[in-house]
Amino acid sequence: MRSACLYQYELPMDSGVILRNQRLVTRQGWIVVLQDRHKTGMGEIAPLPGFSTETHEQAGEQAIGLLTHWIDAGTFDFSDLFPSVACGLSFALMELKSELPLSADYRSAPLCNGDPDDLVVRLTHMTGKKVAKVKVGMYEAVRDGIVTNTFLKAIPDLSLRLDANRQWTPLKAQQFAKYIQPQYRSRIAFVEEPCQCPEDSLVFSQETGIAIAWDESVRDVGFKVKAEVGVVAIVIKPTLIGSLDRCLELIDQAHNVGLEVIISSSLESTFGLTQLARLAAWKTPDTIPGLDTVQLFAKQLHQVWPDCLLPLVSLTDLEVIWQHK
Repeated sequence: MRSACLYQYELPMDSGVILRNQRLVTRQGWIVVLQDRHKTGMGEIAPLPGFSTETHEQAGEQAIGLLTHWIDAGTFDFSDLFPSVACGLSFALMELKSELPLSADYRSAPLCNGDPDDLVVRLTHMTGKKVAKVKVGMYEAVRDGIVTNTFLKAIPDLSLRLDANRQWTPLKAQQFAKYIQPQYRSRIAFVEEPCQCPEDSLVFSQETGIAIAWDESVRDVGFKVKAEVGVVAIVIKPTLIGSLDRCLELIDQAHNVGLEVIISSSLESTFGLTQLARLAAWKTPDTIPGLDTVQLFAKQLHQVWPDCLLPLVSLTDLEVIWQHK
């Protein structure tokens, strides 16, 4: 006997969250619950404004149609679905089948989202391998280079992941590199997509010796995982990529050619983040995931994130949009 339920959530964000030059005041999404006899599976559907192709409303509408079909057939066809819908439903189905291990990797590379001095303080007190993520490309490339070089000089055992979101021209990328002292460049773990054109990003890496990672390119039509000079990693954001089967396929392909895989957040709630932490523990246990986004929220959802003191919103507090019992 199958049943299903779709909840809608809207969580307040920290006032300083900016996405694609727009302030994100609240984070909207859906929580899907599947039940088949005594088993339950849950997933989060949360299109990211400015990054997802689908809207919140479009995702909810598609999810309802698919849940109606699942009640009768017990299966989902993940082809041609919005990525966020495919992601949430596949997580729920995998939980339902007890295929997603419970163990979670709650480590995360701290995200510098404001004052650089704050990151220095956090890293100084960080135990174990010091890995942090810094957003670049939002200001002048010269400033990004100076700030990055300062971090690497101040903390000798620090490794930095830089996220440029394809914001640099080849000239700006070179201006950035000019301010990174040669002895520090190897401690830049990678720059995610420095240039709009992947070919320009490859040239940047080969000319500067600074490694790069594919992020947006992973979601481009026709993307193929392959070994390339200067490329050391790919970033997996399931909400933007799609079904877990597709994510697992990409992870296996990357590992087979010697690339590191970073499981990364698309501003999911603490519930969705916890599922990503479980995926990271299962498939990328030797790599610190990129899940340091709880700090951008004002509330948690359903699942408490370790050491997070934000108020918790439970499922019973949410509006039920659709259900079948």
